[in-house]
Amino acid sequence: MTHRTFILFAAVALASLLTLANPGRAQQSMSQPFSFDADMPDATRGKQGITHTALLRSDLARAAGQEVIVWDTEYAPRAINPRHYHPAAITFHILSGTAVFQEEGKPAVTLKAGDSLFVPAGSTHAHWNPSHTENMRFLEFIVGAKDKSRPQPRPQ
Repeated sequence: MTHRTFILFAAVALASLLTLANPGRAQQSMSQPFSFDADMPDATRGKQGITHTALLRSDLARAAGQEVIVWDTEYAPRAINPRHYHPAAITFHILSGTAVFQEEGKPAVTLKAGDSLFVPAGSTHAHWNPSHTENMRFLEFIVGAKDKSRPQPRPQ
């Protein structure tokens, strides 16, 4: 196993542990409601201002048909990923900036650098960068069925 692969696997484990072992931190952020009539970016233009860099994509050796994927994702100011879902569960870990995440039917969650959030498979949600001046960057850790983790759009 290369040094880079070891670090990325360790990062996946750490993000999962942060989310599962310390739900208080995510719960603390979740208590900050955000309404749709607030300053949410325009989602009608779709995904713009978002870059994804693949850090890892690997089959899980002891879980046939399963894979792990790690993305380094950056949102320009006011970038939004409109309503969508993932067939696999995802853990988000914010590296810099501020992110707003909203699961359908629930209040929005504001996340800051150091915060993590677990999103169950199939949850319809949107996320965006509320800043007008600063980029927002996060890691996405995805574990699920091979070639079935890409987001699926939901009608508006």
